[in-house]
Amino acid sequence: MKHAGPATLAALEPLLCRLRQRDALKEKTPGAFYLKSAAFLHFHEDVSGTFADVKLDDVNFTRLRATTADEQAGLLARIDAFLAPSKR
Repeated sequence: MKHAGPATLAALEPLLCRLRQRDALKEKTPGAFYLKSAAFLHFHEDVSGTFADVKLDDVNFTRLRATTADEQAGLLARIDAFLAPSKR
């Protein structure tokens, strides 16, 4: 599975805009977000869809499908839960 290319990142732009609103996350390259100094989230693509690799435990990447609006909303909810002050 390859990293998301320009066309996939363009399709993800509404999601990327919402991710950019999270002050804790910094986008170092298009579609690649860091939390503090550690990689936190990036995207992949293949014929079955778009996927996000996200560190929801501060250690390991978890791959989540992020093709549909519902999947993207679920991804944002999980990220927000992880970034909540009570978790940090």
